Amino acid sequence: MINVTEFRSLAEFMEHFHDEQTCREHFAAIRFRDGTYCPHCGHTKIYTFGNGKRYRCADCKKDFTIVTGTVFGETKLPLRKWFIAIYLLANSSKGISSVQLSQHAGVTQKTAWFMDHRLRSAMKQNKGQLQGTIEADETFIGGLSKNMHKKKREAKITGTGGVNKTPVFGMKSRDGEIRAQVVPSVGMVDLHKAIDQNVAKGATLFTDQWVAYRGLKMSYKHSIVNHSNKEYVRGDVHTNSIESFWALFKRAYHGIYHQMSKKHLQKYVDECAFRLNLKSQEMEFPQVFAQTVTRAADGQHLPYKELIA
Repeated sequence: MINVTEFRSLAEFMEHFHDEQTCREHFAAIRFRDGTYCPHCGHTKIYTFGNGKRYRCADCKKDFTIVTGTVFGETKLPLRKWFIAIYLLANSSKGISSVQLSQHAGVTQKTAWFMDHRLRSAMKQNKGQLQGTIEADETFIGGLSKNMHKKKREAKITGTGGVNKTPVFGMKSRDGEIRAQVVPSVGMVDLHKAIDQNVAKGATLFTDQWVAYRGLKMSYKHSIVNHSNKEYVRGDVHTNSIESFWALFKRAYHGIYHQMSKKHLQKYVDECAFRLNLKSQEMEFPQVFAQTVTRAADGQHLPYKELIA
């Protein structure tokens, strides 16, 4: 497997992964890092044939390839194109659109869109509860009414604020990790549920003055900043870090993707959180690439029919 310090630029990356065999060897070293196994039954006695490109399980007798049961599975795309997509998606602070990816990877826009979403499906956020000091805030994702045609604006925008937009709730630890998720609403029940799932009891929690945050003092050391009174920082109490995440996410929304459907919005949120979480660990890109490939190896493929259903 490649030493993660070997490449520092796209030129060095392309020079190293210059052919399909190099990509296969790299991916095999990651996928079978704990020993070879059958993705169908888990048996560890495996035979190889077809110049080492195919495998057969000694137990269930089923054949498989290096990508079977991974994010790359059930596609005919070369691994080298997948690696290029990983490089571009993981190395950009705001992501890369399917149009841009299609140009760089030499595939159609439809295929690039499919690749983008498969890779996002591998960029799941961590589980478990955040400790220490946590900032929490909510936002709304959707088109600006001023950018819509007058007829669409009148039909869709029937109120102010988050009306006809999708609410997303985020929590950021002062230690660096971000958790963000699409929520049914920004009401007390939904926000308290998200906080209870992601923040350890007794942690210090900073929010704004939104009424849905009332009652959190029963389980957390809860302090607020009153934005409506133009209070944004009081000592170390603020929500600037999680708001910076929303600013970056919305720059990706407006500047790169232009539109995120409600169906796929969580994948875009996961993608942005994944990159920033690795960045907070002060990882260099080669390590970020290795992490992304590892998750792709451990993930399950997203069928195209399911993606467009």
